[in-house]
Amino acid sequence: MRVNDRIRIPQVRVIGPDGEQVGILSTKDAMEMAQENDLDLVEVAPQADPPVCRIMDYGKYKYELAVKQREARKKQSHVVVKEMKMRPKIDRHDYETKKGHVVRFLNDSAKVKITIMFRGREMVHPEIGKRLLDQLAEELQEIAKVENLPKLDGRNMTMVLGPIKEPGKQQSKPSAPPKKREGRPAKAVAPAEVVAETESPGETGETEETEAESTASRPIKVTRAEGG
Repeated sequence: MRVNDRIRIPQVRVIGPDGEQVGILSTKDAMEMAQENDLDLVEVAPQADPPVCRIMDYGKYKYELAVKQREARKKQSHVVVKEMKMRPKIDRHDYETKKGHVVRFLNDSAKVKITIMFRGREMVHPEIGKRLLDQLAEELQEIAKVENLPKLDGRNMTMVLGPIKEPGKQQSKPSAPPKKREGRPAKAVAPAEVVAETESPGETGETEETEAESTASRPIKVTRAEGG
């Protein structure tokens, strides 16, 4: 895309800043018109006769184009294919370990290519490898589907598993546990209630009189002091 001085065609068809058709002008006049508007002359259709140029802000145009391309790349689904290799005589522990890796790949929305490698006389019994692949597909049928059936390719037998869930679909997060309701603080006792619980002045007076009567009814002991 040629801009400003790089446009060396004698005449161009010009489109104005607001999209209006200006007509066919000399490249020099078109450049002057762009400079008057403090914009750029951009060649947008070089294959036309004469070429079509538009007066625009080239820097802003490049920025908007980059944003559109970035958004388009985000919407594209990137398919990742992992590979897991096994031997037809794999022991149970290694099989479970490799199956765990396959499960992890599938949960990450990746396809998994399972390869059974035959060596020497193992090629005489390819059904052992097929039986192993069928067993793996059956055990993972809840999270994976067979996209390519087991196929013998030279000394290897391959099968491709794909995740059942759609790529890029995030699992729902578990809901947070409900918060415990805190007990309400005890209400402060009103001053009137405090007064009600205490003894009334009348009761206090009666108690003092009773104590005075009991004191009066007691005999008074007189002690005489002996003279020297």
